[in-house]
Amino acid sequence: MKFLKETKGGTLLFIHVQPKAKKNAIEGIDEWRGRLKVKIKAPPVEGKANKEVVKFFSKLFGAEVEIVKGETSREKDLLVKGLSAEEVKKKLGF
Repeated sequence: MKFLKETKGGTLLFIHVQPKAKKNAIEGIDEWRGRLKVKIKAPPVEGKANKEVVKFFSKLFGAEVEIVKGETSREKDLLVKGLSAEEVKKKLGF
């Protein structure tokens, strides 16, 4: 899967965020971008959407999640600490 990459510290998850949505949800896979499409309720102001992304994925995976690239972009790279790509895939339902 293009949107996952296993590393020593965990798994990198490549996402495309759509802020100001009705609810937080995973929309599917953007094959063209090679990223997971994610809708987030929070607006992209003062880092609110970033905080919401981290909170949403931390709760989903039950693990620490950190944005490693794309703080000011819709395309973000997240590090899911301590989980393998297989575990991440399972929790995402793929």
